[in-house]
Amino acid sequence: MPKIVLFGATGYTGRLTAEALIARGAAPVLAARNATALEKLAADLGGAQTAVADVTDPSSVQALLGRGDVLVTTVGPFLRYGEPALAAAVAAGAHYFDSTGEGPFIRAVFDRDDEARKAGVGLLTAFGFDYVPGNLAAGLAIREATDAVRADIGYFIAGPGTSGGTRASMAGMLFERGFALRGGRVVSERTGARIRAFDVAGRPRTGVSIPGSEHLALSRAYPRLCEADVFLGLPPLAARGLQAGSLLAGAVARLEPVKQLAEGALERIVKGSTGGPGPEARARTRSWAVAETFDDTGRVLASVTLAGGDPYDFTSAILAWGAQTALDGGLLGTGALGPVDAFGLDALTTGAADAGFSR
Repeated sequence: MPKIVLFGATGYTGRLTAEALIARGAAPVLAARNATALEKLAADLGGAQTAVADVTDPSSVQALLGRGDVLVTTVGPFLRYGEPALAAAVAAGAHYFDSTGEGPFIRAVFDRDDEARKAGVGLLTAFGFDYVPGNLAAGLAIREATDAVRADIGYFIAGPGTSGGTRASMAGMLFERGFALRGGRVVSERTGARIRAFDVAGRPRTGVSIPGSEHLALSRAYPRLCEADVFLGLPPLAARGLQAGSLLAGAVARLEPVKQLAEGALERIVKGSTGGPGPEARARTRSWAVAETFDDTGRVLASVTLAGGDPYDFTSAILAWGAQTALDGGLLGTGALGPVDAFGLDALTTGAADAGFSR
């Protein structure tokens, strides 16, 4: 009988996702590399099936899965550790969800579109705060103005805290190329190439451009869309700093030996499995996703703002909703899917609201 497998269950985001799945009434198989930590987690959650698997042994990951299963993976940084779970899902004929925010890995998942279609499975990458709310906000804005040809999407957080896994992912992205949607095609573009302001809850906030899933997903769901940018909200000085830092990192990345030394140093310094914000800190956090759509003259056609709480709480809840919906046969297609074409705008709106993000 098909099941949900949660890989990386003992990590920070993994544990939150396990709690969210069980709260929905699901019975996930909890998988991770440490048997002792798995046993403790299962006991804390009132009992759950467990399985030991490690990305350094890809066969152990594939052994978790059968045809029709749903794999949810929170094992990151994904550029370093994500490939075995992705490959295992496609090989087994299992649907796939991950929590990555790493642009190059998102692009690698979309590159498997044909392979996933042949396997009859859906691949849903970046299915968390990165980047479900922006896809949804843009979809709602395009519904209001169907002749839109461009979308700008911004993500903003007040009172943020970050997990060790998030910091490790950010460090791993430092020397990677970004991308954007230009002329209907996804093209390479430096992270931080653009800075702009959005109106967020009645005040201006600055955003700096980053690679997201919207560039790949929205153009499939809405073929008229020719251009898209995704922005991460930062204070103006920090936004300028990221912009300058990306120029320096780009220069380093062109020198392969120097890049390897720098990446090795970052890997040693920035550890992934170091926990994250506690419940009280998450309860104080607020977040927004803003989407603006434009016509071919640059005129704003529609603007949609979604508001929610803590990004980690949303990520765990939307992963649980997506996995259970997929297990119940709710996916609308196969291949590499964005949130909108995977579930439809109305169902996604309901799922996001249930997970804590709404207009």
